[in-house]
Amino acid sequence: MLEKAFYGDKKYWTWVIFLLILMGIGSIAYIYQLRHGLMVTGMGRDVSWGFYIAQFTYFVGVAASAVMVVIPLYLHNYKKFEKVVTFAEFMAVAAVMICLGFIIVDLGQPQRLFNVLFHPTPHSILFYDMIVLNGYLLLNILISWNNLHADYKRVPHPKWTKVLAYISIPWAFSIHTVTAFLYQGLPGRHFWLSAIMAARFLSSAFCSGPAILVLLLLILKKVTKFDPGEEAIRTLAKIITYAMIINVFFYSLELFTAFYSNIPEHKATFIYLFKGLQGHGSLVGWMWVMAISGLACLIILIPPKFRNNQDLLVVALILLILATWIDKGLGLVVGGFIPNPFGKVVEYRPTVYELLIAMMVYSMGLFILTILWKVGVGVKREVGEIPK
Repeated sequence: MLEKAFYGDKKYWTWVIFLLILMGIGSIAYIYQLRHGLMVTGMGRDVSWGFYIAQFTYFVGVAASAVMVVIPLYLHNYKKFEKVVTFAEFMAVAAVMICLGFIIVDLGQPQRLFNVLFHPTPHSILFYDMIVLNGYLLLNILISWNNLHADYKRVPHPKWTKVLAYISIPWAFSIHTVTAFLYQGLPGRHFWLSAIMAARFLSSAFCSGPAILVLLLLILKKVTKFDPGEEAIRTLAKIITYAMIINVFFYSLELFTAFYSNIPEHKATFIYLFKGLQGHGSLVGWMWVMAISGLACLIILIPPKFRNNQDLLVVALILLILATWIDKGLGLVVGGFIPNPFGKVVEYRPTVYELLIAMMVYSMGLFILTILWKVGVGVKREVGEIPK
């Protein structure tokens, strides 16, 4: 089936070459980082996790969100998701590869990755994060590829893939729960020291991931004539709406706890993010864009009349992705380090090298997604699900 990725029109090859060029440019920056070390980044003693780990955190949620298609299909026999489940699982594969890419570039020297294997430490959350991420990657590859191959051969899906699909459901919850434990298990960081951090991560994942999936499916429909089904899109939009409402509610709980308790350490990060602290406030503008975008997307998503209008839905999904990315892909990680344990504000800004390397990892993920979806479209066109 993989040979289908080698056939495409001019637009397809232009897109593939464009991604390869971006990967090449980012690779030059990465080689520079390998030669000079992490000193070329904006990270330091006070902010030791930066843009790389923030993106890793966000895309773990995107990967886990495939379960929002798997649960209705496999547990509730919601047949409307049959046409899109393979694309959702392929998106999860690409998202996990992005996660692994950001971990590798954050390590400085990539060979350090083998320390987790050669010197396992079961008392470390990172050890379990490695297990659940790679396990989830393997599960999604096995399920999606073998089911697609069965469609290609026009035979029923193997029964064992359904068993793996059931296993992937709690596994999807585990990858983002374990990621949350990396943060909330650090007693010296008050911003992360929250019992609902894992719940916040999951609610954010279950709205942002499906939002990205819907946008990609709508793009796919426009360029390949693959129709995911209006009912499937509307159902995903409902899931996104409920998850975003819960996400906003959980964030409000954190704000209430911090300010009603009046504990200075709990308030400090929120004050820095939304108002500025000690004369510093580089994230203030970003966080207010996050808040306004989050509320604006709910204004569109909650009324069915607006949500079922595809043009308005696209606007709402873009606003939602922007809001959740700023929250989790920027404010959460950086904000957790500010102020430092001595109460001082040491700000962090990603350097050009970090942004170029991040572009490389993003492009790599999009390249993998493009190849996998191209194969999926090719198979569905051959079996008659897409007009030739």
